[in-house]
Amino acid sequence: MNRTVQIGEKIPARSGPREDAVPVDSVIPGAGPAAPGSGERATVRLRYTGPQEPPRYAPEWLELREPADAAGRAHELLDPLRIRLANLPGKAGFVIHDLGCGTGSMGRWLAPRLDGAQHWILHDRDPYLLHFAAVASPRSAADGSRVTVETRRGDVARLTPDGLAGASLVTASALLDVLTREEIETLADACTGAGCPALLTLSVAGRVELTPSDPMDAEITDAFNAHQRRDGMLGPDAITVACEAFSERGATVRVDPSPWRLGPGEAALTAQWLRGWVGAAVEERPELKARAERYLQERLAACEAGELRVTVHHGDLLALSRPTDGAS
Repeated sequence: MNRTVQIGEKIPARSGPREDAVPVDSVIPGAGPAAPGSGERATVRLRYTGPQEPPRYAPEWLELREPADAAGRAHELLDPLRIRLANLPGKAGFVIHDLGCGTGSMGRWLAPRLDGAQHWILHDRDPYLLHFAAVASPRSAADGSRVTVETRRGDVARLTPDGLAGASLVTASALLDVLTREEIETLADACTGAGCPALLTLSVAGRVELTPSDPMDAEITDAFNAHQRRDGMLGPDAITVACEAFSERGATVRVDPSPWRLGPGEAALTAQWLRGWVGAAVEERPELKARAERYLQERLAACEAGELRVTVHHGDLLALSRPTDGAS
Protein backbone atom coordinates (compact mmCIF):
# COMPACT_ATOMS: atom_id res chain seq x y z
CA MET A 1 0.00 0.00 0.00
CA ASN A 2 1.51 3.37 -1.04
CA ARG A 3 0.60 6.61 0.66
CA THR A 4 1.46 10.24 0.05
CA VAL A 5 1.26 12.80 2.84
CA GLN A 6 0.77 16.53 2.69
CA ILE A 7 3.35 18.64 4.48
CA GLY A 8 1.84 20.14 7.60
CA GLU A 9 -0.70 17.38 8.22
CA LYS A 10 -1.57 16.85 11.87
CA ILE A 11 -0.52 13.52 13.38
CA PRO A 12 -3.08 12.08 15.83
CA ALA A 13 -2.11 11.01 19.31
CA ARG A 14 -1.77 7.33 20.17
CA SER A 15 -2.50 5.67 23.46
CA GLY A 16 -2.59 2.20 24.94
CA PRO A 17 0.63 1.36 26.81
CA ARG A 18 1.88 -2.21 26.95
CA GLU A 19 2.27 -4.07 30.24
CA ASP A 20 5.94 -4.62 31.07
CA ALA A 21 7.54 -7.68 32.59
CA VAL A 22 8.83 -5.56 35.49
CA PRO A 23 6.16 -3.23 36.95
CA VAL A 24 7.42 0.35 36.77
CA ASP A 25 5.76 3.69 36.16
CA SER A 26 5.76 5.76 32.97
CA VAL A 27 6.90 3.12 30.51
CA ILE A 28 6.65 4.18 26.87
CA PRO A 29 5.02 1.40 24.83
CA GLY A 30 7.73 -0.42 22.94
CA ALA A 31 10.51 1.30 24.89
CA GLY A 32 13.75 -0.55 24.57
CA PRO A 33 13.87 -4.17 23.51
CA ALA A 34 11.10 -5.42 25.79
CA ALA A 35 8.78 -8.09 24.49
CA PRO A 36 5.74 -7.31 22.35
CA GLY A 37 2.27 -8.53 23.17
CA SER A 38 1.59 -12.19 23.78
CA GLY A 39 1.87 -14.25 20.64
CA GLU A 40 3.48 -11.51 18.54
CA ARG A 41 6.86 -12.28 17.04
CA ALA A 42 9.14 -9.30 17.49
CA THR A 43 10.35 -8.75 13.98
CA VAL A 44 9.80 -6.47 11.06
CA ARG A 45 7.38 -8.39 8.87
CA LEU A 46 7.84 -7.69 5.21
CA ARG A 47 4.33 -8.73 4.35
CA TYR A 48 1.21 -6.90 5.39
CA THR A 49 -0.88 -9.16 7.62
CA GLY A 50 -3.97 -7.11 8.29
CA PRO A 51 -5.26 -3.85 9.76
CA GLN A 52 -5.49 -5.19 13.33
CA GLU A 53 -1.79 -6.00 13.61
CA PRO A 54 -0.48 -4.15 16.68
CA PRO A 55 2.41 -1.68 16.37
CA ARG A 56 5.79 -2.73 17.67
CA TYR A 57 7.11 0.66 18.75
CA ALA A 58 5.56 3.82 20.08
CA PRO A 59 6.69 6.97 18.25
CA GLU A 60 7.56 8.53 21.61
CA TRP A 61 10.24 5.87 22.11
CA LEU A 62 11.62 6.32 18.61
CA GLU A 63 11.77 10.09 19.06
CA LEU A 64 13.47 9.71 22.45
CA ARG A 65 16.24 7.52 21.03
CA GLU A 66 16.79 9.50 17.82
CA PRO A 67 19.56 11.82 19.13
CA ALA A 68 21.51 8.86 20.57
CA ASP A 69 21.07 6.97 17.31
CA ALA A 70 22.36 9.95 15.33
CA ALA A 71 25.37 10.39 17.61
CA GLY A 72 26.15 6.67 17.61
CA ARG A 73 25.96 5.87 13.89
CA ALA A 74 29.33 5.15 12.30
CA HIS A 75 30.17 8.28 10.31
CA GLU A 76 33.27 6.50 8.97
CA LEU A 77 31.05 4.44 6.67
CA LEU A 78 29.78 7.52 4.85
CA ASP A 79 32.87 8.14 2.72
CA PRO A 80 32.94 4.70 1.06
CA LEU A 81 29.17 4.96 0.60
CA ARG A 82 29.48 8.39 -1.03
CA ILE A 83 32.18 7.08 -3.37
CA ARG A 84 29.98 4.17 -4.41
CA LEU A 85 26.97 6.41 -5.00
CA ALA A 86 29.05 8.92 -6.96
CA ASN A 87 30.14 6.14 -9.31
CA LEU A 88 26.63 4.94 -10.10
CA PRO A 89 25.63 5.44 -13.74
CA GLY A 90 22.99 8.03 -14.53
CA LYS A 91 22.45 11.53 -13.13
CA ALA A 92 18.77 11.44 -12.25
CA GLY A 93 19.38 11.12 -8.50
CA PHE A 94 19.30 8.33 -5.97
CA VAL A 95 16.46 6.00 -4.99
CA ILE A 96 16.81 4.90 -1.36
CA HIS A 97 14.69 2.21 0.31
CA ASP A 98 14.45 2.57 4.10
CA LEU A 99 13.26 -0.73 5.61
CA GLY A 100 11.34 -0.64 8.88
CA CYS A 101 11.63 3.15 8.76
CA GLY A 102 9.75 3.87 11.99
CA THR A 103 9.46 7.64 12.35
CA GLY A 104 12.04 8.21 9.61
CA SER A 105 15.11 8.94 11.70
CA MET A 106 17.49 7.34 9.18
CA GLY A 107 16.31 9.68 6.44
CA ARG A 108 16.64 12.71 8.70
CA TRP A 109 20.20 11.66 9.52
CA LEU A 110 21.42 10.45 6.13
CA ALA A 111 19.68 12.57 3.49
CA PRO A 112 21.37 15.85 4.59
CA ARG A 113 24.75 14.07 4.51
CA LEU A 114 24.52 13.00 0.86
CA ASP A 115 24.80 15.21 -2.21
CA GLY A 116 22.34 14.90 -5.05
CA ALA A 117 18.61 14.53 -5.55
CA GLN A 118 17.10 11.69 -3.54
CA HIS A 119 13.83 9.81 -3.57
CA TRP A 120 13.24 7.87 -0.36
CA ILE A 121 10.84 4.92 -0.30
CA LEU A 122 9.84 4.36 3.33
CA HIS A 123 8.75 0.84 4.31
CA ASP A 124 6.99 -0.02 7.57
CA ARG A 125 4.04 -2.14 8.68
CA ASP A 126 2.65 0.61 10.94
CA PRO A 127 0.67 3.26 9.01
CA TYR A 128 0.92 5.72 11.91
CA LEU A 129 4.71 5.62 11.83
CA LEU A 130 4.72 5.90 8.04
CA HIS A 131 2.59 9.02 8.32
CA PHE A 132 4.95 10.50 10.89
CA ALA A 133 8.04 9.62 8.83
CA ALA A 134 6.65 11.19 5.66
CA VAL A 135 5.59 14.41 7.34
CA ALA A 136 8.91 14.79 9.19
CA SER A 137 11.19 13.83 6.31
CA PRO A 138 13.95 16.21 5.17
CA ARG A 139 13.34 18.16 1.98
CA SER A 140 16.86 18.88 0.81
CA ALA A 141 20.20 17.07 0.45
CA ALA A 142 23.63 18.28 1.56
CA ASP A 143 24.04 20.32 -1.62
CA GLY A 144 20.49 21.66 -1.59
CA SER A 145 19.14 19.12 -4.07
CA ARG A 146 15.55 18.05 -3.64
CA VAL A 147 14.56 15.10 -1.40
CA THR A 148 11.18 13.45 -2.00
CA VAL A 149 9.49 10.56 -0.20
CA GLU A 150 6.83 7.93 -0.68
CA THR A 151 5.53 5.34 1.78
CA ARG A 152 4.86 1.64 1.39
CA ARG A 153 3.07 -0.34 4.04
CA GLY A 154 4.35 -3.87 4.32
CA ASP A 155 7.46 -5.83 5.19
CA VAL A 156 10.76 -7.09 3.92
CA ALA A 157 10.80 -10.85 4.51
CA ARG A 158 9.72 -11.38 0.92
CA LEU A 159 11.89 -8.67 -0.55
CA THR A 160 13.30 -9.64 -3.96
CA PRO A 161 15.81 -8.15 -6.40
CA ASP A 162 12.84 -7.11 -8.55
CA GLY A 163 11.48 -5.19 -5.57
CA LEU A 164 14.72 -3.20 -5.53
CA ALA A 165 14.83 -2.54 -9.27
CA GLY A 166 16.26 0.93 -9.76
CA ALA A 167 17.41 1.23 -6.14
CA SER A 168 20.61 3.07 -5.35
CA LEU A 169 20.76 2.14 -1.65
CA VAL A 170 18.95 0.12 1.03
CA THR A 171 19.04 1.40 4.60
CA ALA A 172 17.68 0.22 7.94
CA SER A 173 18.16 0.95 11.62
CA ALA A 174 17.84 -1.53 14.50
CA LEU A 175 16.56 -4.17 12.07
CA LEU A 176 19.08 -6.99 11.71
CA ASP A 177 18.89 -8.20 15.30
CA VAL A 178 15.14 -8.87 15.08
CA LEU A 179 15.50 -10.99 11.94
CA THR A 180 16.12 -14.70 11.55
CA ARG A 181 18.97 -16.19 9.57
CA GLU A 182 16.57 -16.94 6.72
CA GLU A 183 15.31 -13.35 6.66
CA ILE A 184 18.83 -11.94 6.62
CA GLU A 185 19.71 -14.24 3.73
CA THR A 186 16.59 -13.05 1.92
CA LEU A 187 17.67 -9.45 2.46
CA ALA A 188 21.20 -10.21 1.25
CA ASP A 189 19.82 -12.02 -1.80
CA ALA A 190 17.66 -9.03 -2.68
CA CYS A 191 20.40 -6.43 -2.26
CA THR A 192 23.16 -8.36 -4.00
CA GLY A 193 20.80 -9.55 -6.71
CA ALA A 194 19.92 -5.94 -7.47
CA GLY A 195 23.56 -4.79 -7.17
CA CYS A 196 22.42 -2.42 -4.44
CA PRO A 197 24.57 -1.32 -1.48
CA ALA A 198 23.10 -1.63 2.02
CA LEU A 199 23.72 0.52 5.10
CA LEU A 200 22.31 -1.35 8.10
CA THR A 201 22.85 0.48 11.37
CA LEU A 202 22.46 0.11 15.13
CA SER A 203 22.32 -3.67 15.47
CA VAL A 204 22.74 -4.79 19.08
CA ALA A 205 26.15 -6.27 19.86
CA GLY A 206 25.20 -8.00 23.12
CA ARG A 207 27.47 -5.87 25.30
CA VAL A 208 26.47 -3.21 27.80
CA GLU A 209 28.69 -1.26 30.20
CA LEU A 210 27.19 0.49 33.23
CA THR A 211 29.19 2.81 35.50
CA PRO A 212 29.22 2.31 38.43
CA SER A 213 29.03 -1.44 37.94
CA ASP A 214 26.74 -3.81 39.82
CA PRO A 215 27.02 -7.58 40.40
CA MET A 216 23.72 -8.11 38.54
CA ASP A 217 24.87 -6.38 35.34
CA ALA A 218 26.19 -9.58 33.80
CA GLU A 219 23.10 -11.62 34.75
CA ILE A 220 20.73 -9.09 33.21
CA THR A 221 22.89 -8.87 30.09
CA ASP A 222 22.96 -12.64 29.64
CA ALA A 223 19.20 -12.94 30.15
CA PHE A 224 18.53 -10.08 27.75
CA ASN A 225 20.75 -11.62 25.08
CA ALA A 226 18.90 -14.92 25.46
CA HIS A 227 15.62 -13.03 25.08
CA GLN A 228 16.89 -11.47 21.86
CA ARG A 229 17.62 -14.94 20.43
CA ARG A 230 14.15 -16.39 21.04
CA ASP A 231 12.02 -17.79 18.22
CA GLY A 232 14.97 -18.01 15.86
CA MET A 233 15.84 -14.32 15.96
CA LEU A 234 19.54 -13.61 15.84
CA GLY A 235 19.88 -10.79 18.38
CA PRO A 236 23.57 -10.07 19.01
CA ASP A 237 24.59 -12.72 16.44
CA ALA A 238 22.95 -10.81 13.60
CA ILE A 239 25.94 -8.72 12.55
CA THR A 240 28.14 -11.79 12.12
CA VAL A 241 25.43 -13.64 10.18
CA ALA A 242 24.79 -10.61 7.96
CA CYS A 243 28.51 -10.21 7.23
CA GLU A 244 28.70 -13.84 6.17
CA ALA A 245 25.53 -13.63 4.08
CA PHE A 246 26.59 -10.56 2.13
CA SER A 247 30.21 -11.72 1.76
CA GLU A 248 29.15 -15.13 0.43
CA ARG A 249 27.19 -13.29 -2.25
CA GLY A 250 30.19 -11.28 -3.39
CA ALA A 251 29.65 -8.03 -1.49
CA THR A 252 32.44 -6.08 0.18
CA VAL A 253 31.45 -5.71 3.84
CA ARG A 254 32.64 -3.35 6.52
CA VAL A 255 31.43 -3.14 10.12
CA ASP A 256 32.10 -0.23 12.48
CA PRO A 257 30.94 0.31 16.08
CA SER A 258 27.97 2.59 16.76
CA PRO A 259 27.51 2.72 20.55
CA TRP A 260 25.05 4.72 22.54
CA ARG A 261 26.97 6.69 25.18
CA LEU A 262 24.41 7.76 27.75
CA GLY A 263 25.16 10.14 30.60
CA PRO A 264 23.24 12.67 32.72
CA GLY A 265 22.17 14.55 29.59
CA GLU A 266 20.37 11.45 28.29
CA ALA A 267 18.67 10.50 31.56
CA ALA A 268 15.19 10.17 30.03
CA LEU A 269 16.43 7.76 27.37
CA THR A 270 18.53 5.84 29.87
CA ALA A 271 15.55 5.35 32.19
CA GLN A 272 13.30 4.07 29.42
CA TRP A 273 16.04 1.82 28.05
CA LEU A 274 16.65 0.38 31.53
CA ARG A 275 12.97 -0.50 31.92
CA GLY A 276 12.87 -2.27 28.59
CA TRP A 277 16.22 -4.00 29.08
CA VAL A 278 15.42 -5.34 32.54
CA GLY A 279 11.86 -6.19 31.51
CA ALA A 280 13.11 -8.34 28.63
CA ALA A 281 15.59 -10.09 30.92
CA VAL A 282 12.87 -10.94 33.45
CA GLU A 283 10.52 -12.18 30.76
CA GLU A 284 13.27 -14.56 29.66
CA ARG A 285 14.20 -15.62 33.21
CA PRO A 286 11.27 -15.05 35.60
CA GLU A 287 13.34 -16.29 38.54
CA LEU A 288 15.23 -12.97 38.38
CA LYS A 289 12.08 -10.93 39.04
CA ALA A 290 12.46 -10.06 42.73
CA ARG A 291 16.15 -9.17 42.50
CA ALA A 292 15.66 -7.45 39.17
CA GLU A 293 12.98 -5.13 40.59
CA ARG A 294 15.39 -3.98 43.30
CA TYR A 295 18.19 -3.65 40.75
CA LEU A 296 16.01 -1.58 38.43
CA GLN A 297 14.87 0.80 41.15
CA GLU A 298 18.46 1.35 42.28
CA ARG A 299 19.59 1.97 38.70
CA LEU A 300 16.72 4.39 38.07
CA ALA A 301 17.57 6.29 41.24
CA ALA A 302 21.20 6.59 40.14
CA CYS A 303 20.07 7.74 36.73
CA GLU A 304 17.81 10.42 38.20
CA ALA A 305 20.69 11.61 40.42
CA GLY A 306 22.99 11.96 37.39
CA GLU A 307 25.32 9.26 38.71
CA LEU A 308 24.81 6.58 36.05
CA ARG A 309 26.56 6.23 32.71
CA VAL A 310 25.70 3.52 30.19
CA THR A 311 27.34 2.39 26.97
CA VAL A 312 25.08 0.22 24.82
CA HIS A 313 27.17 -1.33 22.07
CA HIS A 314 25.84 -1.61 18.52
CA GLY A 315 27.37 -2.20 15.12
CA ASP A 316 26.81 -0.57 11.70
CA LEU A 317 27.28 -2.61 8.53
CA LEU A 318 27.97 -1.33 5.02
CA ALA A 319 27.68 -3.96 2.28
CA LEU A 320 28.80 -2.88 -1.18
CA SER A 321 27.33 -5.38 -3.62
CA ARG A 322 28.75 -5.85 -7.07
CA PRO A 323 26.90 -3.58 -9.49
CA THR A 324 24.54 -5.19 -11.96
CA ASP A 325 22.91 -3.94 -15.12
CA GLY A 326 19.77 -3.30 -13.09
CA ALA A 327 21.48 -1.01 -10.57
CA SER A 328 20.82 2.71 -10.77
